[in-house]
Amino acid sequence: MIQIDNTIISDLLIEEKFVCDLEKCKGQCCIQGDSGAPLEDFEADILDDLYPVLKPYLRQEGIEAIEKEGKYYVDDQHELVTQLIDGGECAYVVFESNGIAKCGIEKAWLDKKIDFRKPISCFLYPVRTKKFTELEAVNFDEWDICKPALENGEKADVAVYQFLKAPLIEKYGQQWYSELEGFAKEIKERKNNFK
Repeated sequence: MIQIDNTIISDLLIEEKFVCDLEKCKGQCCIQGDSGAPLEDFEADILDDLYPVLKPYLRQEGIEAIEKEGKYYVDDQHELVTQLIDGGECAYVVFESNGIAKCGIEKAWLDKKIDFRKPISCFLYPVRTKKFTELEAVNFDEWDICKPALENGEKADVAVYQFLKAPLIEKYGQQWYSELEGFAKEIKERKNNFK
C-alpha cells in the first residue's frame, strides 16, 4: 500500500496492466453490478440540474426508470448511486449500433451540451474509492469482465494508474498524481535491481 496525503493506494494500481478493450467487453461495467454507479453528493445535484439536457440522450427505458424512481438512489451499502433500469443496467447507459454500452451523460459532454463528463466513479473505473473517517482507500477492482483489458494492458505495457491518468488527476490533482508516478518509478527500479 502507498499513502499520499489522506489516500491509501493499492499497489495494484502500479503492478497491474490495464487498457480498456470495449470491442471485447462491450462496456459491461455500465450494465452489470449490484447497484448503480457511486455518486458524490455534488454529482447528484448536477444530475438534478442537467436532467432536461440529458434526457434526449437517454433510452426510453432509462427515462422511464428515472422519472418513476428518481435520478439516483441510496443502495444497500448506504451509498448514493445512479438509478438502474429494473435492477439491471444504469439508467444513463445507451447502446451503440455495435452493441457497446456507452454513457449518455458523456455523450452530452462530447457534444459540448454540458460541462460535466460523467460521475467520477465511472471515469475512474476499474479503480474504486471508499471514504473512511480520515482516509480514503483507492483500490483496483478486479472483475472477470475486465480480463480483455488486463490482456490489452500487458500487450501495451500500460499500468492501471497510467491508463487512468486523466480521472486520477481530476479527482486528486496533478501533485498527487506526480507523487504516485514517483512511487511507481521507485517500485520499478527496486524490481529491476533484484533481477
